[in-house]
Amino acid sequence: MYRKYIKRLLDFIFAIILLIILSPIMLIAAMAIKAEDPKGPVLFRQKRPGKDAKIFEIYKFRTMKVETERDGRKLSDMERMTKVGSVLRKTSIDELPQLFNIIKGEMSFIGPRPLPVIYLPYYTKEEMHRHDVRSGISGWAQVNGRNYLSWDKKFEYDIKYVNSINFLFDLRILFLTIQKVFTRSDIGVRGVDFKDESLNEVRKPRKVL
Repeated sequence: MYRKYIKRLLDFIFAIILLIILSPIMLIAAMAIKAEDPKGPVLFRQKRPGKDAKIFEIYKFRTMKVETERDGRKLSDMERMTKVGSVLRKTSIDELPQLFNIIKGEMSFIGPRPLPVIYLPYYTKEEMHRHDVRSGISGWAQVNGRNYLSWDKKFEYDIKYVNSINFLFDLRILFLTIQKVFTRSDIGVRGVDFKDESLNEVRKPRKVL
């Protein structure tokens, strides 16, 4: 009952409430992004697989410069990070536009983080079950190490969550997430959500039978 109906209803209601409450902060963030780097858009958009691996467009506040090269040299993610973007990432404000993803039914507050589409062929059959539920702004893996976990461990946490969804578990993850945001624990300013190694660099694509 909770997994199928109540979780989605609570997501929708609280996403609207938070959008109203946090709209001044989001407006200030948007203005700051444009003031520092007016050439680029306010939002970063990227295709990600969600529930049932259905592709959707995730929203975040842009934290990097549009410029990718300088003097013929490719800029690193840290070099592209804007001053405003650094603050947005440290405070997790860059994730607030995902409230729109929640309202649209593409995401949930709690669930496995949506990863790039190119990673889909690299999951094991069991790991694909992370797409049995809606992707989340935060998840069990994020409150248990986030950037400091191996891919295998992250997916292990994701599957444990999928197999154990209930209201109290979501509430626990929510409170741990809030705690980590305020203590800035496990929150960095790197250009990627996870460890430096991309999944397609440390694994071979699975065989399709």
